[in-house]
Amino acid sequence: MSWHTKRKEFVGVVVSDKMDKTVVVRVDRRVPHPIYKKHIIKSKKYHAHDPNNECRVGDVVVIRETRPLSKTKRWVVVKILQRAKSPEILQETPQETSQKT
Repeated sequence: MSWHTKRKEFVGVVVSDKMDKTVVVRVDRRVPHPIYKKHIIKSKKYHAHDPNNECRVGDVVVIRETRPLSKTKRWVVVKILQRAKSPEILQETPQETSQKT
């Protein structure tokens, strides 16, 4: 009998990467309202360890539960599912639309 359990994994979006080797990941989940039964999106933020400083704001990542790494870090980034759009492309878009009109 194995007493090791599978660790929790969540998919979320990086909302901050300003710390060294740490990112803040927002995980959204849909829950029904207890009385009205309408589905509501609730979110929670987790501090996750990013050993190579690869994550950027807007990246979609998978985080996994791990041993406590600091006072607030108990999660580690497993992989990056989708990269965010580059800031250069986002800055060019408003300029192009104003020139076309």
